[in-house]
Amino acid sequence: MDLTNVPVLVLNQNFEPLNICRVRRAVILVIDGKAEVIENGRGELHAITTSVPIPSVVRLTKFVKRPRLQKRLTRFEVFNRDKYTCQYCGRETKDITLDHIIPKSRGGSHEWDNVVGCCFACNLRKAGHTPAEAGMRLLRQPIPPPPASFSVPYHYLRAHVEWRKFIAQTN
Repeated sequence: MDLTNVPVLVLNQNFEPLNICRVRRAVILVIDGKAEVIENGRGELHAITTSVPIPSVVRLTKFVKRPRLQKRLTRFEVFNRDKYTCQYCGRETKDITLDHIIPKSRGGSHEWDNVVGCCFACNLRKAGHTPAEAGMRLLRQPIPPPPASFSVPYHYLRAHVEWRKFIAQTN
């Protein structure tokens, strides 16, 4: 396995998550003195004259000010908000699609409060109906995510347990 392509969480100086980069970029930031290693659980990279820890989490040495923007309504953001879980049956799966609670064919909008993640079986069952007409119930009402400069994909949080203490858990 190529350890230079493993994801690394990049934190601002105040420990706020900023980005995800690859080990190669994180090591360059550390060597240049622009970041420090906060979590190291993967060993070391060895060069001729030095060895550098393979970081899992790095923190920038200088504060970076980023504007807080409302997240765009994208498939990724909806799936991340819903944690890759069907909002009708509760099944967690990577095979998920978007569903409009009030179908667009009936005047439903493509807004945060009308779009949810849905498995293919429930989407097929609901078809062009409202949940009430299809005899289905939403597990929770969809809401827009809070404005933020960065969000960590849900599947990364499951794979990188050491990141959880730096990420505010929502929902």
